[in-house]
Amino acid sequence: MKHRIELAGKVALVTGGARGIGAATVAALVAAGASVAVVDRDFPTKAQNSEQVLLLTGDVTDPDAMVDCVARTVQRFGGLDVVVANAGITPPPATIRAIDREVFDSVMAVNFGGVLNIVRAAADEIVASGGHILLISSCAAFTPGMGGSAYMVSKAAVEQLGRALRIELAAVGASAGLAYFGVVDTDLARHTLDTDPLGQRIGGFLPWPLNRRLSSQRAADLLVRSVRTRRARLIAPAQWTPYFWFRGMLNPVLEWKLGRDREVADIIRELEKSYVR
Repeated sequence: MKHRIELAGKVALVTGGARGIGAATVAALVAAGASVAVVDRDFPTKAQNSEQVLLLTGDVTDPDAMVDCVARTVQRFGGLDVVVANAGITPPPATIRAIDREVFDSVMAVNFGGVLNIVRAAADEIVASGGHILLISSCAAFTPGMGGSAYMVSKAAVEQLGRALRIELAAVGASAGLAYFGVVDTDLARHTLDTDPLGQRIGGFLPWPLNRRLSSQRAADLLVRSVRTRRARLIAPAQWTPYFWFRGMLNPVLEWKLGRDREVADIIRELEKSYVR
C-alpha cells in the first residue's frame, strides 16, 4: 500500500455531500482532480452532474441504497478509491429521559448506521483499489453529553467503528481514518447553538478556545489533506488534541463538576419541563 494518495484521477464518494462540510469537501476533491460521487437525500436546485461529479440521491440509513450508490459510482467512473462518510444530523437538545425514542433512534440510524452502511457497501472496492475510508466522528464523541446524548453516543460509536476498521483494512492493503471536529460553522451548528436558547446555554459551557468555530472550507481542506496522507486521526481545532489524549483523566473531573453545577441543573430541568411519562 502506497502511503500517499495522489487524488488526480482518483474516484471518491462523499455522503451528506450536498451541503455544509460535505459540499465543501466535494469541491475540494474536484479541485484536486478527483471524480466524485455525491450521495444525499436531496440536492439544491442548482446542483448538477458534470464530467467529474455524479449526484446520487439516496438515504444512508438504507443499506441497499448505499450498495446501489457504490455500484453506480463504479459503473460511471470505473472504480472507487476514497470514501468520506460525512452524513449526519443533530437533534434539538433533550435529556435521555425526555427525548422521543424515535428521534434518538433516527440520530443513531443516520450518524452511526449510515456510516456503517456506506462502509460495508464500499469496503470491497476500497480493498481492491488499496484506498482509504475517512469517517467523520466528532469531539462530542469524548466529551460529557448532557442534553445531547443521542448525537454524542452516535459519534462515539463512529469512533469505535473507525478504530476497528483501520486495523482491519491495514491487513488487506487499504486504510481508514477518523476526523474529530469541534464546532464547524454550518447551518446545522448555527441552528443548534445559536437559534435554540437552550442550545446556546449548553454551548456556553465550552470555554475558549474549544468553542472556536471552523469554517466549512477549512474543515474540507483538512479532510482532503487527511485523505492524501491516509492520516489515522484528524482533530480540529487543534486545541482539542490534549482533551483527546487525556480524556480518561479529564472526563471524571468534568462529570463530577457538571453534576454539581447549578446552571447545568437548571438547563436539565428546563429541558424536562414538558416531559410527561
